[in-house]
Amino acid sequence: MTDEPPLRRRAAASRTGNDTQHPPSARSEPSDAGTEPVGSQSVPLTEPREGTPEPVADPEQFAEVVARFAGGTGPVALDAERASGYRYSQRAYLVQLRRAGAGTALIDPLPLPDLSALDAVIADAEWVLHAANQDLPCLAELGLRPRRLFDTELAARLAGFERVGLAALTEQLLGFSLEKHHSAADWSSRPLPESWLTYAALDVELLTDLRDALDAELARQGKSEWAAQEFAALVLNGARPPRVRAEPWRRTSGIHRVRGARAQARVRALWYARDQIAARRDTAPGRVLPDSAIVAAAELDPKDEKTLLTLPGFGGRSVRRLARTWLAALDEARQLPDDALPAAPTVDGPPPPHRWAERDPAAAARLARCREVVLRVASEHNLPPENLISPDIIRRIAWQPPEEITEATVADALRDHHAREWQIALLLPHLPTALSPTT
Repeated sequence: MTDEPPLRRRAAASRTGNDTQHPPSARSEPSDAGTEPVGSQSVPLTEPREGTPEPVADPEQFAEVVARFAGGTGPVALDAERASGYRYSQRAYLVQLRRAGAGTALIDPLPLPDLSALDAVIADAEWVLHAANQDLPCLAELGLRPRRLFDTELAARLAGFERVGLAALTEQLLGFSLEKHHSAADWSSRPLPESWLTYAALDVELLTDLRDALDAELARQGKSEWAAQEFAALVLNGARPPRVRAEPWRRTSGIHRVRGARAQARVRALWYARDQIAARRDTAPGRVLPDSAIVAAAELDPKDEKTLLTLPGFGGRSVRRLARTWLAALDEARQLPDDALPAAPTVDGPPPPHRWAERDPAAAARLARCREVVLRVASEHNLPPENLISPDIIRRIAWQPPEEITEATVADALRDHHAREWQIALLLPHLPTALSPTT
């Protein structure tokens, strides 16, 4: 539990006149998510309680922050701002932290790329993040790796809330409204405007209060242990190196429309040409050349600049300047010998479910029964089905079930696919029957 005074008191104090509404409080009925807090309207939160701090950008200031947070108590609220739609890198361009007794700090990681000294003094604390899987990779690049965490978004999902965004939960549970105007801003720009810094500070202002409200709701529903297992899995996954895709060009949006190995080679050549330029410029690849343009060129295979520039996505000035680069990539694909063309992708796991009925009707029937089980159990426990169990796990087990179907073998199969123990406990009474060929 946070050691800071609960901000819910500030909502009551901010009301004037004969306003007799009750202060906001944690809801006890997550099924009502999406309605206003009981008995009150939300209070706009426009500035942090100690004001908006200046970004920390030099070693001396950073040392002061480290000392402050070393002397703080309780959980540490963290957030990071990236520039995904603007930059090639997925790095953090601002890190926000708050802790009782330490206040709020905004750290500029451009001049301070190593925050491991801060990590050392908050290592034993619980870290509170919202949608932690989005921020853990960029925080790890800076030397910040949690040992314990509480994910407010995931907690809200487990508690059955329908709206799990930070602003929605803050309003539902604490009675404060947060503005989200700058969520898609270019955080790589410098200097950062004051309004952006205020927005960033407010993202961690209420995070530990929200954590306490959700923790209480999980305890009320008997789901605290479920959440603990999920948070432990997040910590474990965050400690692993990021996955490197063998053929990232195959994720080009719309590539399913490109038929034939030669046309696929054109996608590949254009993708890598774009990627080199984007990496060199530190610009989001889609700003160099949209995926839709890659697909259009791969389908038509234009031989000259005039034809190329008539295609969708090639009309922008910056794209036109690189016309020779795109034509060279297409020519490279055109000249490839047949044995250098892309082979059919190696599939790790079962085929797409829509093909199961034709390829293996028995597997298709198993999958349908397993999905029915997941939907029923999820509904009984007020859970999103995808949080009860990963759809990929269900597909893999339905496609290739254990040779002998027993509770023990099904439990082992679920563990092999990294299902958590709470998930196994809920599903094990039902899945063996769904997987049985005699069903």
